[in-house]
Amino acid sequence: MINKPTILIVEDEFLIARDIRNILLEEGYNVIGEVDSVEQAIEFIKIKKPDLVLIDIQLKKNKDGVDLGMFLLERDEIPYIYLTSNSEKFTFTRASASRPHGFIIKPFRSEDLKTNVAIVLNNFHHKKIDVLRTDSVLDDEVPFILKQTINYINNNITEKFEIKQLAQMTKWKSQHFQRLFTKYLGITPYQYILIKKIEMAKALLVESDIQTRQISFEIGFASHSNFCANFKKLTDKTPQEYRKINKVKIYRNL
Repeated sequence: MINKPTILIVEDEFLIARDIRNILLEEGYNVIGEVDSVEQAIEFIKIKKPDLVLIDIQLKKNKDGVDLGMFLLERDEIPYIYLTSNSEKFTFTRASASRPHGFIIKPFRSEDLKTNVAIVLNNFHHKKIDVLRTDSVLDDEVPFILKQTINYINNNITEKFEIKQLAQMTKWKSQHFQRLFTKYLGITPYQYILIKKIEMAKALLVESDIQTRQISFEIGFASHSNFCANFKKLTDKTPQEYRKINKVKIYRNL
């Protein structure tokens, strides 16, 4: 007998939590708990170790859902999806720093919830989710001072970067910083930043239904047209084409 995936719901609106529970039960998932605070969730996670956690960002407690996301990120053992009715840049940027495996914007359709949960569980199982978790470039040959800068870029990839700002972190002059960065990584700082932004965009295109225009804004591109041009240059596809093709692939593998 195949064990059903276990899911924890962290939501302080009772009716919403109950709706989510009913939708998941219809799909055959095992909802093992409903809690309304970060503290309760952490205790529950330590004991029960669910396969997935659904987290409402706007919890009406001392800590919000992003605090729980950061707790889960440090362990990187359980995937988590954020539920939020707030799509403002501040919330999205702060939440993105915790590297969630998906976003679901309220109000959502039952199909949106089912699809996102299925995709995240499938991807996490095959270890293919969240390309930003890959730190293969940080091998032993890269100087420690550069590793710090690379980690800073990775952890703040939604921001806009200036070479001068990054160079100041190393205490090197800009030209020296760019020369060493290119020497050890094989690409310029601008190319590295662009690739990481596009990787994040690819994850969001597949794991969420956020509009491409909003994605371009949230990950720090100057314009939607600039985002689309760079995306196609690196992937040979428009964002819309990439989303359509890869969502179909995932559905077929479920």
